[in-house]
Amino acid sequence: MFEFLFKRPGDKPAGPQGAASEQSAAAGNSVGQGNQQAQARRAEQAAQAKALAGNEAAAVELILRSEFAEVRLAAAEYVQAQPLLEQVQQAMRNTDRRVAKLMQSRLDALRHQQAEQRQAEASIAQAQKLLQDEKLTPNQVADLDRQWQVIAAGSALSERFGVERRALAARLEAQVSLQRAVIDALAAVRRLAAEARPGDEAGRAAQTEQLARLQAEHVAHLANAEGASLPRHLLSDFELAMSQTQAALAQAPKAAPAAAAVHSAAADMPAGSDARPAAATGETPAAAPHAAAPAEGANGDAAHPPHGTADAADAHPPREKHKATPADKEANRHFMELVDALEAALQQGQLHIAAEHDKTLKESKTGRLSQSQAERLAHVRAELKRLGDWARWGGNVSREELVKAVEELPAQGLPMSELAKKVGSMRDRWKALDSVSGAAPKSLWEKFDAACTAAYAPAAAHFKHLADERHTNAAKAQTLIDEVSALIARGVSRPLPADAAAGDAPGTLPHTYDWRAMASSSQRLRQAWSRLGTIDRKDKKKLDAAFAAAMAELMAPLEEQRKIEVARREQLVEEVGKLNPSDRNTIETLRRLQESWQEHAKALPLERKAEQALWQRFRGACDAIFSKRKEHAHAADAERRSHLHVREDICASLESATFEGEDKAQLNAMVKALRDAAAAWHASGSVPRAAEQKIEQRYKSAVAALQSRADAIRRRASAAQTTAMREKLRLTQALEAAIAAPGEIDAADWSARWQALPALPGDFERTLRQRFEAGVKAGAGNGRGAYATALEASRERLLEEVLRLEIGAGIDSGAEFARERLKMQVEVLQSSLKSGHKPDGHATQFLQLCAMPALADDRTATRIEQLFRRLGAEAK
Repeated sequence: MFEFLFKRPGDKPAGPQGAASEQSAAAGNSVGQGNQQAQARRAEQAAQAKALAGNEAAAVELILRSEFAEVRLAAAEYVQAQPLLEQVQQAMRNTDRRVAKLMQSRLDALRHQQAEQRQAEASIAQAQKLLQDEKLTPNQVADLDRQWQVIAAGSALSERFGVERRALAARLEAQVSLQRAVIDALAAVRRLAAEARPGDEAGRAAQTEQLARLQAEHVAHLANAEGASLPRHLLSDFELAMSQTQAALAQAPKAAPAAAAVHSAAADMPAGSDARPAAATGETPAAAPHAAAPAEGANGDAAHPPHGTADAADAHPPREKHKATPADKEANRHFMELVDALEAALQQGQLHIAAEHDKTLKESKTGRLSQSQAERLAHVRAELKRLGDWARWGGNVSREELVKAVEELPAQGLPMSELAKKVGSMRDRWKALDSVSGAAPKSLWEKFDAACTAAYAPAAAHFKHLADERHTNAAKAQTLIDEVSALIARGVSRPLPADAAAGDAPGTLPHTYDWRAMASSSQRLRQAWSRLGTIDRKDKKKLDAAFAAAMAELMAPLEEQRKIEVARREQLVEEVGKLNPSDRNTIETLRRLQESWQEHAKALPLERKAEQALWQRFRGACDAIFSKRKEHAHAADAERRSHLHVREDICASLESATFEGEDKAQLNAMVKALRDAAAAWHASGSVPRAAEQKIEQRYKSAVAALQSRADAIRRRASAAQTTAMREKLRLTQALEAAIAAPGEIDAADWSARWQALPALPGDFERTLRQRFEAGVKAGAGNGRGAYATALEASRERLLEEVLRLEIGAGIDSGAEFARERLKMQVEVLQSSLKSGHKPDGHATQFLQLCAMPALADDRTATRIEQLFRRLGAEAK
């Protein structure tokens, strides 16, 4: 009752119902209890997080049901399995950023590790596949090693890869050893072919045995597990060398008797006989039919004597002797020099040079030769014929091998260029054999020519197709040049639309041409020119020059405009560099500059290199702006986080605040704590937006809890003061009633009863005390009767004041006072209208009522009690 009398500026406004205050107190108590329960749950869940001991399922359950961030973070340290990490990350993505980031980082690490493991397993599988491959090359192993170097694999996978890699290394070593063995065998076969000599039976048997051994080793080499890795050319060279060596060893027994017969016939001729050796005369004696057999088997015409002047040179000297002239001596000397050169060429094995010298000897003129010179000439020519016969035989054998090699070319599937080179080299070797071994038989030549023609047919068709393509490409090139010329003739490009050509601002694109279409056309033409393909060299230079000149003329205005556009792009880069990262409008300006860049890039594309360089500069400048803004944002975030910590400390201090002493001291301490917390709260600054609502709610809850405690103290003080006021008013009324009644007044007793009651605040204590002391003084002195008369006289005035207060408070006065109440209401209304002032407040009127000494009957006392309750309820 009468709490409005003690109302202070910081108190909450009065409500119409007293129950509202009680509900607020109950809410404050419930908030305090809720904070205590939250602290208890926090401690319990923190203990559960410490007791997890690696139990991931329990950790996930605790994270999902806990409402405390530090508990969730502590439990998240135990989650390691990928499914549980994904579950927690999905659940905490929008709830707890720290836990979500921790889960995401662990998921990224797991996925990276799994990717590395998959790559390592793929490399191991590739190594196993290479081990199973029939043809293993070092390049494949090198690629595998480079692939493995960038993989961070575990020890188990590294050990598995090491096993496979050592197996691959062993295979490569086996391949190298096998190729080296085949190369050594090829060298040995070629040595056997070079060492084959006719007439050496013992040596030939050893050579045949060694050749058979080499053939067996070659079969073993082919059957080796790495036989497929042997180069084809090495195998073909070995087969060719083997066949040539076998043919040489097979023909040696046949050539030996013929050579022996020729030497024996020459040795059996009597001295001074007119008969001449068959090799010197060119005739075929009956005693030497076998000597010519090899030559006849080779070309069928070796038995015919050569045409020349050998008979003239070997003719019997004339019977008449004449003196030789100096000219004859000089001719004879020159003739013998040619014979010396012929003999030297034969000794060096240069048969074709020897044949040229013999041809020169037959065409030269000389004087009469001596007997020794004639015999020497005959011997040299015989040796030349013998070696020629052997050369023709060996040449035909080689020609047969050439025919066989050419016939095998189509089955080898060689590339066309290599096939053409092979056929050309075969023809060159045939011509070389003609110069060394003489002309080949016609049938053999026709067979060789047919084989070469058949082998070269695919290459000829291929080269013809390429030639046709070159002619077609030349026609396409001319078409492109004509297209460029047509673009130049009709004004380079189509004009822009009318709305795009409405005036040119400085630094903007001219409206004369559609630069984008021009750039697109030039790029398309250049790409088409680069994809033309091969053209004949004699035409390509001319076409390239024509296309370059046409494109230069076409691109001249575009290049000029591109220079302007490059300057504009550089200006945009400079504008970005001048922006202030901390300005509020920087992002909008930067977005506008980026849109301007895109518009210019669409309107006029630059050369790719220049475009990329400028774009990198522009993007770098934009990234620098964003980076600086990000740094500022991080600093602001850190500052807001520090503010959040300050506010959390404020909330914690309010939540844990304790006060000692009497109610008044506690109330003062609470008010000071609330005032200091409010000042610190407003001075702390902004906090992160995500935590703003939560911390605000926490602060309001803490303030409400402390305010509720202060209100409870105030209510207790107000109730105590109201009770004291009621008791003192009743005591005063009882004293006045005692004064009006007969009997003694014990002033000391009444004063003691007054002192036993607590003091009232302000004017009420002074007013009631003055009224009480006046009654005590009148009751104990001589003026008791006069004071009693005055009290009785004030009865009517008291009733008027009570009725006036009831009208102002809206309290029913009873049916017996209806007329007086109506009359007073009219008077109060008229008085307020005349004076223009509002009537005094309830507190002032009630204070005046308390100051009025008057006797009050039970009915009036009851009405005063009703006023007291009503005014007290309104104050509450």
